[in-house]
Amino acid sequence: MINTDSFVFDSVYHIFSHVNGKELIFREQTNYQFFMKQLDKYILPIADIYAYCLLPNHFHLLLRFKNIEGVNIDEEHKYLMKRFGDFLNSYAKAFNKMYDRRGALFLNAIKRKKVTDEKYLMKVLHYIHNNPVNHGFVNKIDEWKHSSYISYLNPEKESKLERMEIMQYFDSLNVFRNYHQSNIEYDFFNFE
Repeated sequence: MINTDSFVFDSVYHIFSHVNGKELIFREQTNYQFFMKQLDKYILPIADIYAYCLLPNHFHLLLRFKNIEGVNIDEEHKYLMKRFGDFLNSYAKAFNKMYDRRGALFLNAIKRKKVTDEKYLMKVLHYIHNNPVNHGFVNKIDEWKHSSYISYLNPEKESKLERMEIMQYFDSLNVFRNYHQSNIEYDFFNFE
């Protein structure tokens, strides 16, 4: 069962949401691009993003919230939840307009789990990047283009991801690649 930990500045979280019902939140390439544009606009100012994966009916983010000056410590969760709400609402409104649909696009609650140690961080990273394989969308992890995995394989290419923070846990790009191709048990958490 997923814990809905409160958001706190300077903390790392696995955040995800699912479409409301059986529809898709990404129907075509432009949807993925617009989602990333809105992520840049609403979430990059408040968080460093380590990993993401966008699938047709849900998404996953691994990020660390920044310490935002001028926000009272008692208001951290509310402040950060508002930013996430604004982000998802901006995407949903544009999506609804584009496809002439009404109603909530995402489930009501943003699911989140605070990452409290290195071992868990590595398992979440593996889980997020392997999600397209686990759901049967592709056979190999590097075949899915709507994930941060490819960005890690191309360190010379500019990225808005905080790759160096994650790469400090791996001795080389080959170690990173081998880790992602290994089988990891996710038995102590249920993400979906």
